[in-house]
Formats: sequence, C-alpha cells, structure tokens
Amino acid sequence: MTTIPRLGAIAVLVEGDRVLLAQRKKTPDAGLWGFPGGHVEPGETALAAAQRELLEETGLSAEPVEYLTNVDVIRHDADGHVLVHYLLAAVLCTAPRGTLCAADDVSDAAWFPVPQIRAGDLPMSAQVAEVMDLAIRRLQDAG
Repeated sequence: MTTIPRLGAIAVLVEGDRVLLAQRKKTPDAGLWGFPGGHVEPGETALAAAQRELLEETGLSAEPVEYLTNVDVIRHDADGHVLVHYLLAAVLCTAPRGTLCAADDVSDAAWFPVPQIRAGDLPMSAQVAEVMDLAIRRLQDAG
C-alpha cells in the first residue's frame, strides 16, 4: 500500500493528426493505453524523466518542450484506503526520432488518430483525451 504520493512524468507526443500512446503492462493501469512515462528518479527533472521514459518504452527520442499540466492518479481499496497515488507531470515533447517499438513497461506502442482518442474507442488511462487536446492547443499557439 502506497501512502506517500510518487512523482512520475509522461511524454505527450502529438504529430499532425495523430498521438503516440503506449499500452501499460503494470498496475495501476495494466492493459490501458496512455502516454509513455514512469517514475522520476532522484535528482532528475520531470522533463528529463519524460524524455528518458519515452526512449525506454518506445524506442523514440524527442525534445521535452514544456510542462502541460499535472495528472493525479489515486486508487482506493474497498475500504477507502489509498492503494496508489501518483502525481504525473505531463510533458509536451516534439521532434520524435527513431524507430517505434514497445519495450520496458509497455506491451505495445502505436500512433493513433486524434479523432479516435476523442471518441474514446480505446481502453485508456484517465485524462488522455484532455491532455492530448491541451498539447494540441499549445502546439497550435506556438505554430
């Protein structure tokens, strides 16, 4: 049982009309599609962690540009006790390089059309569509 929140980082990568997602192998979101990511190591920034996790889980490297938002992942047992509490820093990444291949903590990784994510056609982690849309707005504002 985790009683202290843990810090994680997720790499949000949107290219044109598609978004990169990874299917988680481990709890708390085993089997669900979400952004590549994982724990922030001691002394590591969330920007650097997102970049590292992206490479470890998908084989792609990309530039971490900015923090988009934070996502709380809190799961309780039947008695209301906290089982898992993560604070995920969502990091906008751009300019992907490399060959996409699932590795490490993911069973699959793929590019999905933005409309499919908005339609909710995949079993996804919480707030994937909202974070994706925030990334799209930031990219449009910057472009």
